[in-house]
Amino acid sequence: MKKAAKKAKNKRALVVVESPAKARTISKYLPSGYTVKATVGHVRDLPQRELGVDIDHGFEPKYVTIRGRGKQLAEIKKAAKASAKVLLATDPDREGEAIASHVAEQLGNGSKIRRILFHEITKDAVRRAIKQPVDIDGQKVEAQQARRILDRLVGYKASPLLWRSVKTGLSAGRVQTVALRIIVEREQEIRAFKPQEYWSIDAELEAQQRRFAAKLHKVDGKKPALQSEKAAREVVKAVEGKPFVVSAVEKKQRRRRPSPPFITSTLQQEAAKRLGFSSNRTMRTAQQLYEGMELGEEGAVGLITYMRTDSPRVAASAIQAVREFIGGHYDERYLPAKPNYYRTKKAARAQGAHEAIRPTDVGRRPEQVRKYLNADQFKLYRLIWLRFVASQMTPAVYDTTTIDFAVGKYLFRATGSVTVFDGFHVLYTETKEAEEERTYEDLAPVPALRKGDEAAVRSITPNQHFTEPPPRFSEASLVRELEGDGIGRPSTYSAIISTLRERGYVRTVNRRFHPTDLGETVARVMVSRFPDIFNVEFTSEMENELDKVEEGDLKWQEVLEDFYGPFSKALESVDTASLIREAHDVEEVEKEPCPECGGKLTVKSGRFGPFIACTNYPDCRYTKPLKRDKKPDQPTDEICQVCGSPMVIKTGRYGEFLACTQYPKCKHSRPVPLGVKCPKCGTGDLAERRTRRGRSFFGCSNYPGCDFSTWYRPEPVRCPSCGYVGGERRSSKARGQYRRCLKCEHEFAVEEAVAEVTSQ
Repeated sequence: MKKAAKKAKNKRALVVVESPAKARTISKYLPSGYTVKATVGHVRDLPQRELGVDIDHGFEPKYVTIRGRGKQLAEIKKAAKASAKVLLATDPDREGEAIASHVAEQLGNGSKIRRILFHEITKDAVRRAIKQPVDIDGQKVEAQQARRILDRLVGYKASPLLWRSVKTGLSAGRVQTVALRIIVEREQEIRAFKPQEYWSIDAELEAQQRRFAAKLHKVDGKKPALQSEKAAREVVKAVEGKPFVVSAVEKKQRRRRPSPPFITSTLQQEAAKRLGFSSNRTMRTAQQLYEGMELGEEGAVGLITYMRTDSPRVAASAIQAVREFIGGHYDERYLPAKPNYYRTKKAARAQGAHEAIRPTDVGRRPEQVRKYLNADQFKLYRLIWLRFVASQMTPAVYDTTTIDFAVGKYLFRATGSVTVFDGFHVLYTETKEAEEERTYEDLAPVPALRKGDEAAVRSITPNQHFTEPPPRFSEASLVRELEGDGIGRPSTYSAIISTLRERGYVRTVNRRFHPTDLGETVARVMVSRFPDIFNVEFTSEMENELDKVEEGDLKWQEVLEDFYGPFSKALESVDTASLIREAHDVEEVEKEPCPECGGKLTVKSGRFGPFIACTNYPDCRYTKPLKRDKKPDQPTDEICQVCGSPMVIKTGRYGEFLACTQYPKCKHSRPVPLGVKCPKCGTGDLAERRTRRGRSFFGCSNYPGCDFSTWYRPEPVRCPSCGYVGGERRSSKARGQYRRCLKCEHEFAVEEAVAEVTSQ
């Protein structure tokens, strides 16, 4: 009996993953004898209340167990002792590699510990992975460690400058500050923009019983420059009554290839444009589809491949499967003779090992699984499925026609397009924002005219225009800008954007980012003191160096040494008084005499931020708070529930609130929502309210229909246990700051909340 028990024990194996959802899915695919445990995100991190980095000894990090993770670690250690081998199956990226490394260190790094990688969570993929264990990739771990330490150094060293000069509680981030700078500088461009008047001339023509438009294209062979109505009227006068005879016709056939299957950044962009999803919402939903959904009798199935990837590469087996699907469901014209292959923009070793984001089984059509998915999951899965199938279809074909009409020295041009073959458009067409350029499918057809044919003139109209400022960034265009500039990595974009929102540095109005007064101040202060660090080129180069660490071409300590030298010198040169003057307009204040002694007033920094004080201290102890300039009303997407007018955010004696723009005609107002849905009714927004005695609390906007309330401030952070987005901000002497889920009451550390938002 003892030998049998010992033999059974030796066959047991432990598989460690990150999330409980993934654990539930893969446990159904594993043979008997396998136990699956979840870390629920990171288990070790730098300490919360100290720097945790030994700068003088090679930037050695001090890792501690994250508060609340002790239970998970204890369960994993217990299961590991009872197992013959331990397979670390955390996500196949830098963060996942770091988690695997930390777990291995806690277990003792024994020979029975190996690493396995799941690029998709299906039965075949899981069983194939457990037969192909590898070692932990130390270079990936070092790259993640370098990034974590860089972010800690900037946040820990630079944030106090904001506390002293702007207000307490603010934070600076290495990458987020650059993203904020990009948004702020775009806003400054818009404010500084001076519109220029210009005019265009449109001729409405008719031929072959079809009306079409021709635009003034050239004047004396040059691009027209009509900057006044007078100039435009002179053109109209010159061509009125003249025949519009075709002087040239050019026909071309154009082919448009399908877009490659999604990578992380393009998925975030298209989901924002087509579905209205934030990057965070997209990544959170994609994580759910990757980790596995319950599909009735089929059980838990991972519907898509891993969603953090920079590579459009697709496995040969998946290409064969999708070609068979296209051949079986569409006319043969939609299947190209050879597969379509797409190149990656950047051949990063680790990211190139991943596939593009695709369905794990192309035969699992969206409509077949719709009943098992919620609305977000279905929309995103359908988008991924459509894009993937379309990527292996034939190009769309267009016949384009350009017709020129020479009317004296004025050349009018009509351009049209006809779809000859819709190709991949039979299934999928990319969504475009207003500022994006038109393509062939956007052009109307024109008559089949020949040189010498004449078109009847129905009208010639001058049109006034004004040049427009660059558009504010949308979620999609900001992701595109960050990717183009090499700021961060696609897997970090959702965290960057979420952080800017949560800290009140930006607001979204009509799906466009507006920097708040606070955000502009933070960007101004940080950029003025660290111009060489918080800029696009430096941040992009830092990402390249982190890639080199992962590729083994650079030591992680070298990256930190090169960064910290200039950074520490910039820190040492900061003068607090000048920093306050950078953040606030204090010129008039310093001209006023002290009301108590007549001395000169100046600005200083204290425990609770900047303040005004008399220079005759300690003989004169006069002080007063340094009030920030009054904020202008901030536009919002909120609509007045009484009259239907837009609402703006105003600032009153008790803080910010929503007010109707029709005041005083409509006096409706309500609290500003906190971005957290009510855990009780699920439809109302939580907002700050006050009791009759003036004490703050947080309640549901559906009151009195819903009576949910709490004394603790809710924040839009994701619970690592149940996934609900909403945690109460709590603190105690013993534990410091932590969060408590409003729905399941699970308690978790602040770092866990941030990590979960990032990973999702």
